[in-house]
Amino acid sequence: MERIYSIDFIKFFAITAVVIIHIFPLDGFTGYFIIDNIARFAVPFFFAASGYFFAQKMIQKDAAFLYLKTYVIKLMKIYIVWLIFYAIYDVLIILLKGNHIQRNLIKYFDEFTFANVLYYGKGTSGYQLWFLTALIWCTIILYIFIRYNRVTLLFILSLLFNVLGVFGQAYINFFEFPFSNTRDALFFGLFYTTLGAIFAFNVHLKKIRKISGFTYLFLALIYIVIQVMEGYLLDKVLDGSHGEYYFSTILVTAFLFYFALNHKKIGKGIWITKVGGNALGIYIIHVFFLDLINNLLKYLDIKQMLSENLFWNIFYTILIFILSYYTYQSLQIVKKEMKD
Repeated sequence: MERIYSIDFIKFFAITAVVIIHIFPLDGFTGYFIIDNIARFAVPFFFAASGYFFAQKMIQKDAAFLYLKTYVIKLMKIYIVWLIFYAIYDVLIILLKGNHIQRNLIKYFDEFTFANVLYYGKGTSGYQLWFLTALIWCTIILYIFIRYNRVTLLFILSLLFNVLGVFGQAYINFFEFPFSNTRDALFFGLFYTTLGAIFAFNVHLKKIRKISGFTYLFLALIYIVIQVMEGYLLDKVLDGSHGEYYFSTILVTAFLFYFALNHKKIGKGIWITKVGGNALGIYIIHVFFLDLINNLLKYLDIKQMLSENLFWNIFYTILIFILSYYTYQSLQIVKKEMKD
């Protein structure tokens, strides 16, 4: 399979955006709202990239089910390892705080329901692990529809669920919606994973039009502006609702992917592309360092003071990013040595 450097190149900016929005206080700085809404493309792009590469493997491999099994097991191993890691970390924090330990432990483990652990990826301080459970379910569903040559049908169905999901997120104050959390596999991840698969099949069948790739980038930037405007209209003008994703996010993600596929060599040989290729590792680990340092700052009673300092937040973002990247790299080296 041809290496697409541009996808890893864009992943760098996506994972940087994720780290920024997890660190900066929501209303602490002028301009944060803009950054927060721009960053809404990040996780959809991760889903789309995963769907694209999975579908590429389905096209190329005769033993498609074997690859599905291998891929899903790999994701499950990553999820289980980090679920246990965050659970152990959380229990240690409860023990170290020493307040109402038994009651807090019971309350903590009450969150470990089948739905939370197996579907929503919730229950620990590693709230970002929901991406892994969502991706596992999305991949299984996508495989079934690929197996029966019904990817277009899945695209339509997943788009409808995504639209409902937007109503359950950004537009929740306008509509009665029966589900409290639509940032999941069905309402969020499935559409973008399927979108990536659609790109894979179109490339395979030579159906993508050869419009200038920078035209797609220009369109993506236009819709990023529209995404910010959509978020501003909902949050600041109308009713104060805040969404994880918007209607405009669909086109931002699609045009960014068109751009990546038309300029596959962009980012080749540069550091940020290498970092982007390790985005999943940074995504999984950065919340640990964020929570650990936040707990230390709370203990020292300086968190509130520092959170209002712009220069601290910039430094903090860089620190968390670097710690996460090099920790992941070190873990990969240890893992490789253990196998050898």
